[in-house]
Formats: sequence, structure tokens, C-alpha cells
Amino acid sequence: MAGRFYSWNRLNIPIMPMDRRDFLKTTGALVASTAFSGTSMLAEESGGRTVFPLNRGWRFHAGQVAEAHASSFNDAAFERVVLPHTNVRLPWHGFDDKEYEFVSTYRRRFRTPAAAKGKRVFLDFEGAMTASTVWINGTSLGEYKGGYTPFTFELTPHLNATGENVLTVYIDSTERADIPPFGNEIDYLTFGGIYREVSLRVVPQTWLDNIFARTKNVLTSPALEVDCFLAGANTTGLSLEVELRDGEQTIAKQTSSIAHTAQPDPNAAANPATSAPVHASTQTVDDPARHTVVFDNLSGIQLWNLKTPKLYTVHVRLLSEGHVIDSDTRRIGFREAKFTPEGFSLNGKIIKLRGLDRHQTFPFVGQAMPARAQRRDADILRRNLRCNIVRTSHYPQSRHFLDRCDEIGLLVLEEIPGWQHIGDEPWKQISIDNVGRMIRRDWNHPSIILWGVRINESKDDHDFFARTNKLAHLLDPTRQTGGIRNNFRSELLEDVFTMNDFGFPLREPNHPLYLNTEFVGHTFPTKTTDDDERHREHTLRHARIHDQIASDPRFAGGIGWCAFDYNTHSNFGAGDRICYHGVTDIFREPKPAAGFYKSQCDPSEEIVLEPAFHWANSDESTNFGKAVVCSNCDHLKFYMRNERDEKASWEMIAELDPDRAEFPHLAYPPFILDRRSLKRHGWGDLRIDGYRQGKQVISKTLSGSGADRKFVILPDDTTLVADGADTTRIVLRVTDEFGAVRTYANDPIAFKLEGPAELIGDNPFALIGGTGAVWIRARESAGTVRLVATHPRLGSQSVSLTLTASTPEAI
Repeated sequence: MAGRFYSWNRLNIPIMPMDRRDFLKTTGALVASTAFSGTSMLAEESGGRTVFPLNRGWRFHAGQVAEAHASSFNDAAFERVVLPHTNVRLPWHGFDDKEYEFVSTYRRRFRTPAAAKGKRVFLDFEGAMTASTVWINGTSLGEYKGGYTPFTFELTPHLNATGENVLTVYIDSTERADIPPFGNEIDYLTFGGIYREVSLRVVPQTWLDNIFARTKNVLTSPALEVDCFLAGANTTGLSLEVELRDGEQTIAKQTSSIAHTAQPDPNAAANPATSAPVHASTQTVDDPARHTVVFDNLSGIQLWNLKTPKLYTVHVRLLSEGHVIDSDTRRIGFREAKFTPEGFSLNGKIIKLRGLDRHQTFPFVGQAMPARAQRRDADILRRNLRCNIVRTSHYPQSRHFLDRCDEIGLLVLEEIPGWQHIGDEPWKQISIDNVGRMIRRDWNHPSIILWGVRINESKDDHDFFARTNKLAHLLDPTRQTGGIRNNFRSELLEDVFTMNDFGFPLREPNHPLYLNTEFVGHTFPTKTTDDDERHREHTLRHARIHDQIASDPRFAGGIGWCAFDYNTHSNFGAGDRICYHGVTDIFREPKPAAGFYKSQCDPSEEIVLEPAFHWANSDESTNFGKAVVCSNCDHLKFYMRNERDEKASWEMIAELDPDRAEFPHLAYPPFILDRRSLKRHGWGDLRIDGYRQGKQVISKTLSGSGADRKFVILPDDTTLVADGADTTRIVLRVTDEFGAVRTYANDPIAFKLEGPAELIGDNPFALIGGTGAVWIRARESAGTVRLVATHPRLGSQSVSLTLTASTPEAI
């Protein structure tokens, strides 16, 4: 059929046809990925390309203004905002999702940069929720359907060369049935707004569209194959120059001539569900736009692993007759990661996977948190909870989060958007497109070890999932695939059987490559305000599952549901729009079960001693009977003293070894003290001393007074960048005299903020479970910020933050 074609025809993964003129409205979303690494506020120039961040200077209206796409429209009454941005700020719980489900209007004015003369100009969105209709200077560029994947529009023919340009974006944040994950119901909220960054990318007429650096033979003779995907006009005399660098040091360098450069395939098409097409290049191994530069027998290569996640950079220059016309960079790591019948192998060593699922939502602003907060979540998972893997449930997550996973050695299972429901064929086509966008954006991350290419917990759909799986393997032959399911007899099309199993004991693996991807979670929701009995059982349920997983090499590992409590719809959760399924609360403050995950780390990383209780005599049925302590010590001693007499001597009441009877397979089983078996003692303070190899290595004391003694505030950071977006968390706690959180403290904390910043959160803020958090977001002026937080009885605490100057955006 003349003028009509299929997007994935070379892959034999058909997508509905559309006219080629629609394709020429833009190139693909995947080219946006080239702008995403290391983008700063300043225009970033590299070879023949320049990337201009477009995060400041937006105007926003919480509603659809039909005439706002006209260049002449006066937006002076619109609110001035900085990206990332949520379309409405909300309480941390107890709100209606309809409050953010509306169409909003964003506008941004800019002048065409001088660097754009004779070049092509693209507008790159990292993520906007959920459907984005983009206009430039009164011309519609089309609609992109999807909230979790990047997309791009070409602006070149529509720009005013000398005057002002007006960009208008309508963001539809309703739950549209034609866009994954919607169509039925989902157990989480998606919120709204342009919640990730935006940039303007200027490239030459022929440019580097993407780079995939594939490591090989890392355990024997390390090699590297660098796939360079070119786009643009036919040009003769082209060559590629590729360097592998360790910091500033060049490890290896290769130059390769290009026989010819293909124009965008005339048989390529747009994403059929949008007017924003995917790129003409399929970016697979047989793609004519792909040119590979090979490095063999590399010497001195250090492997990326969990303890020393060594990173390198690949620098690619595109030359025309010896002159650099474009360049780009990717960060990589050398590692061999694969699931085997003996378990998961990293660099030839079997590692039992132990992790948690993560939703990327936050209190008050939904998903609209900038780089610092995203990176902090990775730190919490790896360094506070001591996980070695995270699943990005149930969608691709922020590049900043993934970058940090690379840096700190946190493995990742990344999956496409979806939750149980499968829509019609156009819906499926968007989902297939999501597979491509996810992989092409993230295929250079060494932390990612598995692609999730199935809609979470959906029914079998052979033809649909055969396509998603095939596309994943064609795009990335270096990684295995999985598909998250809750049907033990589900058809396996992927490489790894990834199973949500909420029973205990777990089912025995029924496939040679097997990974548990959810457990506990909704079967035992637990709040920070729950009593000791529930916290104890919550902790032990996670411990029992991991003990069983450790008992059988056929289990590659377990990823528990979940890391953080999260917002949900009215028919899920606890009735206040929260699912209390996390081992931490929604503010990222730990529940006792978090201590179990932390305690499983090697003592060389950290000595851990975490009581899975708050010290109270009767905060459960009858009296407090069993005291669970999560620790990687090999022996504990328990002491008590009269809490009314600080000079009273400590009396040892018990000493314990880990409970290897109930948990014979864990490296570091919990300790369980049965108070009912002890001789009767009066009430008082409790001290627990931890020992390793006969030497005391840690001690923790809990007050028996039952009184709130201290109010503390703990900032994650004390320096921010004054770019209008940089944000840090301020943790609030009421504790006893020894620093243990007082579970039932619910006091209102009043704030006074001075300086160029804003408070994200309630003011006053009522503590929940003795703790909570607010965030401070920098404005666009350098200076000093002082936050004073006042407790009604325990007085005031303050923290000062320094806001450093940020270079203004160039356009």
C-alpha cells in the first residue's frame, strides 16, 4: 500500500500503519536519551550538538485553556513554575485522585539559539503524566500517549529564526483507558504534570542517534562492541572515533570508516497510538543505521560488582572528512550478569538476590521529585536497607535513580508500565512501543540485569507477550527477560520465570530460572503506629520468606513487596489512600521490618542491631512476650535497670545466639527473646549489647520511661543548588532520651522558613508513628535558608542550608 507502512516491519513485530508525512513531524522518542546523561542548567555543547535545559521559566494553569496554543495568547496570569512539576500539591494521604485527574496547560517562551542555524532541533521530554499534546508557535506537533517513557518532537521547520518561540503543552492526567497502565484499575496513583525534565537538543544534519556499548568476555578477555546508530541525511566521507575512558585516562581508542549512511528508513512509522513517532531506526543488530566499533583484548579492566561498581565512559565522535560534526557519551560497566539453574550469577559468582519493589511516588508532589530525591531513594535501598536488587514496579523509573544504582552497586529489574489489565490492539501497540523506549533509554546501565516485558500480574496473552519478548531480545541480546506473573501455571515466553507468590511456604520453583518478585505486602499491611505484636509478625514474615529462598539454589532470590508505603485508589489500601505495604513508611522512615533487610548485610559493611519492637510492657495482647532483634552479630546480651534511677546498675537478664532453629538458612537469623521464660524483673530501661567473635561491637538502649524526651530534625543534605528544583528531605522525630523513636508521638510540628526556598509539606505537620518528613525546595536565588521546627512541648530545632548559585538557562 503506497505511503503506508509498519513501524517494526524489519522485526516482524507489526504496528498499525500510518502516513510517512506523520512520521516526518518528528524523529523518535529514543533520540531524547542522548540528551539525558549529565544535562546541567547550562547549555551543554558536545562536538556538533548542544543541549539546552528547558526546566525554568514555564507558565502553568491548572486547567485546559483552549486558546493557549496561540502565540499571541497572554499567559501573564499563569503561575510561574520550574520542572519537575506536579499539576497539584496534595496532602500525604486522605485525598481523592480526581483532584489531579484533569487537563493542565504549560507554556514556555524561548528564542532560537544561534547554534541552531543550519541544524536540526528536537524537544526532548523525559516524562509527563499521562498524555502530552505539544504545540509550537501555533502549530500542533501531535500527542504522545504515555507517562513513563521519554518522547521527542522535532521543532526545526516551525521555529522563528530570530524572534520568540512559544511552546504550549497540554497534559492530560486523567486515567485514559487507551493508555497503559489504565483500562481497568491499578493499585497505585500516577498523579500529573510534567514531572521529569525537558531539554532542547540541537544536532547536525547527520547525527549520533543512540549508542549501545556491549561488553563481552569480561571474565576471560574483556572486549567491547560499541553500536553507533546514525540518523539524518546521506553523507559521504564519514567515520567514527570511539574512546574508552577511565575518568580522564584513555584506555583504548578506535577509528572506523563508514561505508555509507542510510537516511531514515522510508518504511518506518510513528507510534500508531500517537502522533509522536518512534525513530526510523529500529536499533537492532540488523539495523542499517547501526555501525559497530570493536575493542578486543582490553587489558586492566576492573569489573562492575556490588562492592566496587567500577564505571567507565565511552566517548563517540562522528567525523566528516576528519572534522568532528557530532559527539556523545555513555557510561558503562563491565560485568557478566545472568540467571542460571544454580541461581543468579554476577561475574561468575552466585549471589542470592535480596531486595524490594519500589514505587517512585512521594508525599505531597506525587512523582515530581528532582534528581537529588530520586538518587536518595537508591541510597536508602542500598545503604540503609542493604538490598542488592530493586524492581522498578510497575514502570520505567527516573534516569537519576538508575544512574545512582550504577554508582552504588544496586541491581535493577526494570519493567514496562502496566498492572493486571491488557487492553485492545492499539493499547498493546503502545505497550510494545514502551518496551522499545525503555530498553533504548536504559541499555547502557550495568545495574540493569533483567527486562520485565510482561504486564504485571496479567493473564496469559501468547501473541502479545511473544511480541514484547521478541522485541526485547532483538534490541538487547545481552540481557535476559522476565515477566511478572501471579499465576504459577502461566505460560513462560521469557527467559526467567518471575513470580509474585504471597503464600508461605513459597511454591517450589517450576522452571530452572526462577525469581520471586513479590511477597508479604498486601497480605500483612503494617503501619508505623501498629503495636509490637504486628510489627514482630511483619518482620518475621519477611525473614521466613528469605530463609526459604536461601534454602534452595533454585530460587535466584526474592524481591519483597515493598520498599515504601505508597498512595493508592479508594478500593485499595487502608481507607486513607495509602497502601501500608512497605518496610518503610511513605516518608522513607523505617518500620521494624526494615531492620531485617539491613541486618542481612556482611558485618564488614555495617554492624547492625535493630530491635523489631518499641519497648513497652503491654503494647500487644496480654503483655509483651517475644522480643525480636534483627542483627548480624553472633551473640547478644540483654540488660535492664530501674528507669527512675540513672545511677542504678545494669543487670543482665538474658543472652542469646541467633535463632537458627527457625531460620537455619539465613546468614544472619533474627534473635528471639521470650520474656516469659525469664525470671520476673521490674520494669525499666533495656540495653542490648551485640558481640562478634567474643568482642562487643555495638550497643543500643531503649528507655522504659514511656516519655517523649527529645525532638530532632535531620536533613538529608545541607547544600542545594539554587535552580528552582533541587530538593532535600527533612526528617522529623520524637525520641526517648537514647534516640529511639516514640511510636505514638503525634504532635503537630510548626515550621518557619527563612530564605530563598519553599516548604513542601503540611504546616503544621502532625507526626505519624513518632516521625515524618517535609521537603525543602530551592528557589532560583543563592543564599542561606533556615528552617525552624517547633514541637509544642519539646521546643524548637533548626537547620541551615546553603543554596549555591546555578547558571541560568541559556534560552
